[in-house]
Amino acid sequence: MSSTLAYITWNASPEIVHLGPLTLRWYGLLFATGFLAGLYMVRNMFKAENEPEEWLDKIFIYMVVGAVLGARLGHVFFYDWDYYSKHLGEIPMVWEGGLASHGGALGIIIALWIFSKYTSKRSLLWILDKVAVPTALAGCFIRLGNLMNSEILGRATEAPWAFVFTRVDEVPRHPVQLYESLSYLLSFFILYYTYWKTDKRQKLGYIFGLFMVLIWGFRFFIEFFKDSQGGLEQYFGGALSTGQLLSIPFAAVGLYFMFRNRQPEPIAKNR
Repeated sequence: MSSTLAYITWNASPEIVHLGPLTLRWYGLLFATGFLAGLYMVRNMFKAENEPEEWLDKIFIYMVVGAVLGARLGHVFFYDWDYYSKHLGEIPMVWEGGLASHGGALGIIIALWIFSKYTSKRSLLWILDKVAVPTALAGCFIRLGNLMNSEILGRATEAPWAFVFTRVDEVPRHPVQLYESLSYLLSFFILYYTYWKTDKRQKLGYIFGLFMVLIWGFRFFIEFFKDSQGGLEQYFGGALSTGQLLSIPFAAVGLYFMFRNRQPEPIAKNR
C-alpha cells in the first residue's frame, strides 16, 4: 500500500499463503475470526447468566451455516437473479464469490429460530439479544475481508483518503469497506456497553432491536457512497440502492423491538 497523488493505492493480495492445493485467503480468515470471537463472547454471557455452555457448539454451527447459506441466497435473489435464473447450477458455488449481508442476517435468524425451537426451547429473542453483540464485530471483520478482496466498491471521489483499487481499475474511490467496518466496530462498542453496563438486556428484544437500527441505519447512509450493485433497485427507478431498500425494513423491525411496550424480563433462569 502506498500513497500516490494524495490517493491511497491499494493492491493487496486477497491470498495469504498457498498450502498445496489449498489457498488461505484473508476473507476466510477474517470471517472465521469474527465468528470465533463471537463464540468467546457468548460463552462469557452464558457463564454470567448460568446458562448451559454445551449449547455453544450448536449455536456456532447453526450461525455459520445460516450465515453462509443466507448470504449466498440473498445475493442470488436480491442482487443477481437475472443471471442465476439462467445458471441455476452455479447457485451453490459460494467459492466463486457473491454473498449478501441482508441474506446472511436472515439466515442467522432462521438458524437461531431452529436452535430456539428444538434445543433451548426459549424465546428466539433471548438468543438474538446475545449474538447481536458479537455479530456486529464479525461484520467489522467481514468488511475488512471485502477490502482485502478489492470488492464492494465506492463511488469515484477526489477526497484525499480515496483508494485506488488497482486490481479493478485506476479510479480513486470512497473506501466504503472501511466506512462500514468502522461503523460496525462502533456499533459493537455501543451494543457491548448496553449489554454489560445497563439494564436494557432485561428487556427482551431490546439489544437485538438496537443492533438492527445501528447496523442497517449505518448501512443505509453508507450506500450513498457505493457504486450500484444492481438487483432490486431496477424495479424502483434507481432512487434507492438495493442495500438501502433492504435496510429500511430491517431498521424498522429494530425500532419495533426497541420501543414496544413490554415489561422487563429476568436476566436468566438458574439451571
